[in-house]
Amino acid sequence: MSCFLCNSSLGKKLVMSVTGCCLVLFLLFHMSMNLVALISADAYNTICSLLGANWYALVATAGLAALVVLHFVYALILTINNYRARGTQRYAVTANEPGVEWSSKNMLVLGVIVVLGLGVHLMHFWSKMMLVELMGAEGSMVGGEFIHATDGAALIAFTFSKWYNVVIYLVWLAALWFHLNHGVWSMVQTVGWANDTWYPRIKCIAKIVSTLVVLGFAAVVVAFFVCSLCGDCGSAAACAADACNACTDACCAGHTH
Repeated sequence: MSCFLCNSSLGKKLVMSVTGCCLVLFLLFHMSMNLVALISADAYNTICSLLGANWYALVATAGLAALVVLHFVYALILTINNYRARGTQRYAVTANEPGVEWSSKNMLVLGVIVVLGLGVHLMHFWSKMMLVELMGAEGSMVGGEFIHATDGAALIAFTFSKWYNVVIYLVWLAALWFHLNHGVWSMVQTVGWANDTWYPRIKCIAKIVSTLVVLGFAAVVVAFFVCSLCGDCGSAAACAADACNACTDACCAGHTH
């Protein structure tokens, strides 16, 4: 089995499919969790505390890291092998779809952008939450304020109060949409479901999944940024509270804290 997964082109694509499926499921969970920040800061911070430096969260984090590394490494191997075998033709597919032709030819580039965005995301959040707890501290200084390691709502508010972070995250999410849009149907195609009957359905499912994930994340980014533009939000914690109380209405209507 190990030889099949390492040496066979189909085996490598199978690894890509399995790891990609797991990562998509995680993205759906993470997106759903982030949406809680728009409803209740306390509820979101409760989730953050449950997913802090606890043993199960650490195991899950290590597993996710392994999935990302495997997915990226196998993508590099497949791309190199395809270059050697077919020049610049990268992903050979059994069904061609003009709408995803660009993304299918640039999956590695999109993947690099996604990985770089992941690095920025880890710097903004993981390094100030789980890592801080692992180092034995209760929190860290962020933008001149002490923010507790489990106060994820305040971290979101501070991060997305900066326009350049908003731009970076939206570009990252755009790349993620293209990557997911091709990746989801390619993943299903690997197991042999890309026929005339299933292809339109797979294409539709891929677009629905990728759009749900990206819109969910983008909603949080945009909502907290809009809140930060309103004059009443004097601190990260205050802005977080406003966002969780329909910040686009409360802040901009002159809501006092």
